[in-house]
Amino acid sequence: MALNTPSVINLKEPKSPRKATDDIIGSISYPQIKPTLSPRAAKGPALAADLLEQHNSLATRDYFLEESRGAKWAEKLHPLSGPHDDGNSSKVPVFVMLPLDTVTQGGKLHKPRAMNASLMALKSAGVEGVMVDAWWGLVEKDGPLRYNWEGYAELVEMAKRHGLKIQMVMSFHQCGGNVGDSCSIPLPPWVLEEISKDPDLVYTDRSGRRNPEYISLGCDSMPVLRGRTPIQVYSDFMRSFRDRFSDDLGDVIVEVQVGMGPCGELRYPSYPEGNGAWRFPGIGEFQCYDKYMRASLRAAAEEAGNPDWGIDGPQDSGEYNQFPEDTGFFRREGTWNTEYGQFFLEWYSSILLQHGENILEAAEGIFQGTGAKLSGKVAGIHWHYKTRSHAAELTAGYYNTRNRDGYLPIAQMFAKHGVVLNFTCMEMRDGEQPENAGCSPEGLVQQVKMATQAAGTELAGENALERYDPAAYGQVLATSTSASGTAAAGSGLSAFTYLRLNKRLFEEDNWRHMVEFVKGMSEGGRIRRLPESDTLRSDLYIGLVKDRSLRRTKEILLV
Repeated sequence: MALNTPSVINLKEPKSPRKATDDIIGSISYPQIKPTLSPRAAKGPALAADLLEQHNSLATRDYFLEESRGAKWAEKLHPLSGPHDDGNSSKVPVFVMLPLDTVTQGGKLHKPRAMNASLMALKSAGVEGVMVDAWWGLVEKDGPLRYNWEGYAELVEMAKRHGLKIQMVMSFHQCGGNVGDSCSIPLPPWVLEEISKDPDLVYTDRSGRRNPEYISLGCDSMPVLRGRTPIQVYSDFMRSFRDRFSDDLGDVIVEVQVGMGPCGELRYPSYPEGNGAWRFPGIGEFQCYDKYMRASLRAAAEEAGNPDWGIDGPQDSGEYNQFPEDTGFFRREGTWNTEYGQFFLEWYSSILLQHGENILEAAEGIFQGTGAKLSGKVAGIHWHYKTRSHAAELTAGYYNTRNRDGYLPIAQMFAKHGVVLNFTCMEMRDGEQPENAGCSPEGLVQQVKMATQAAGTELAGENALERYDPAAYGQVLATSTSASGTAAAGSGLSAFTYLRLNKRLFEEDNWRHMVEFVKGMSEGGRIRRLPESDTLRSDLYIGLVKDRSLRRTKEILLV
């Protein structure tokens, strides 16, 4: 969500000389996905005629020129109708993630003039809406049960004036220290005080290293946050949000994404990049060494009739940056496939599922009847996917191996509560990944698509890296449709959220590719080239102004 998504790699990551020694054929064969978008970008100004017809009354050039001179935006707003109002059942609405610091540390909307200009441009491109993080560390910053929603209220009103929808993310994690994090927003100060008194409130690895990104699920049901349990704290936060925005839920705020872990994803922080412990494509480490998780493991082992299994976590699971074959646990015929390994992985993954169940059950009760969809996010951990053990997925809490489908139980849990499963790495292709890492983002996405279809829940998607090229957009277009070529429920994507709004998105070629992509998604995965030139000679370039005005516009749009 909206969230920052660190579950994928930088395409320029240097390759390790190590070669994967495990065999690379999975128990399920997934078809290769080919992009439908031409890899060649059209040259020169591009313009969609139907967008012009819808928006030519906006006098966009004059608007941006006045805006650059400091004119008040409130006098220039007009409701806009988008291409998603045509009743096309095969369309896939596109949302755009807003910057992580959309709301300031002081609780105000950051650079409102720039945000307004950006929203106008997005609407002119046919975008359905935007996604924004409602940070726990900002909203409940001043003390328990003291909420400040004013910056978000300003954004909601601005989006409403532009006719844009909002996906609001309940972000109960820290911002900072992961891929793409451009600012730092820690957990609320009063929560950090409690953590300083009891460091076991946060996830801990075998070396005793603490991770302050998110409260450990081991204490979900314990009143460790000044008399409230973490689940109660999250519920109170969501209830406050519902009450503050009751008039907009289901109308402007069409989706509430519920954070369930680091980066908002239902997972353990097994590959922490911010503290330098992990780098791609390391297998990561289990995060079960705080006292609350240890107590849970002991209880599970005793119930299983093997109390020795609960003394500690696996002793042969290696370190963050190792490969599966370097370890006794994850290698081809490793401990993961023994009776003990199956016990441990079942426990480790099941309590993660229960954590998600607890939060989503609370959210379902809170938002029932509001008209807003609920969604949750699952990480796209595609490295070492071609190995037998799927080590990187296992340390993150996804019990997915050569012999077991780890995503079906997650999809079934989401379906139980009517929650959309939001998945990352939709833009990635196997051929782009380093050979030694055993990556298969395409196979992983196909497996998750199959799981959501079997469970009967909707699947939504995000790109994991900032990509502006036609190949990445083409991959998303291909993924968004079912085998029959439509975005039918359960077989394609119900929505796509693009990461992320920034200055680069508005560069001429990047913007043209984005507009083409949105158009293709609105047509159910079909893509049409935009005209090479503006035949109406309006000087309008999909919501932006050319020549000297373009430079001024980009300055305004820098958010």
